Amino acid sequence: MNDLPLLDRTILITGAARRIGRALARACAQAGANIALHYLSSEQEALEVRDEIVDMGRQAWLIRADLGNRSEVEHLIEQAAKNRPVHALVNNAAIFQSLTMQQTTEADWERNMAINLKAPFLLSQAFAAQVPKDQHGRIVNMLDWRALRPGADHFPYTVSKAGLAGLTYAMAAALAPAISVNGLALGAILPPTDKPANADILKNIPAGRWGELSDVESALVFLLSGPEYITGQIIHVDGGRHLI
Repeated sequence: MNDLPLLDRTILITGAARRIGRALARACAQAGANIALHYLSSEQEALEVRDEIVDMGRQAWLIRADLGNRSEVEHLIEQAAKNRPVHALVNNAAIFQSLTMQQTTEADWERNMAINLKAPFLLSQAFAAQVPKDQHGRIVNMLDWRALRPGADHFPYTVSKAGLAGLTYAMAAALAPAISVNGLALGAILPPTDKPANADILKNIPAGRWGELSDVESALVFLLSGPEYITGQIIHVDGGRHLI
């Protein structure tokens, strides 16, 4: 097995400064990739990730953009591909608000749809346009187990992620055979930041534990380096939670 399956590949990861995005950026760099690190407001954390990746012997550069701003979204791929083509796009950035349907304002709805659904579409469209004709590109959309089992909690987020699941399937068909498009639907990986972790959550996870960052990292590296023939798939990294 190749210890550096992503050697010399350039990967753009949105929301790469913190939490899961940070772990994904480091994992791809450890697998040999150079990383374009997108962030919005977490500049210090982004700088720290960049330095970690450079210390691994890889290249990394920062790109700041508000994914709710169309012009900044369109400019993001252009900046990432300025010196070399981008081989893979990981649509990780998202907003995650604990809102019921009744609490959701029109502004909340539009912001969730813009960042969690519209931005991945625009980025994927621009990404596909710059993939060299003699190379195979890859897109991985970071989803949530809720996307396939929508419920009443985190209402605008859940609806936007359900839309992103549909976009994953549609883009896989639209961009084949030049680009593989897949998704990772995550379960309980990191405790939420908007409220205390639910102590009863393990009752709904057949695997009986919280997920580890390494579970997500391994799944992502597989989708970015494994068979190109795998496309239009959404892999649940949730310990079986979507089954309950």
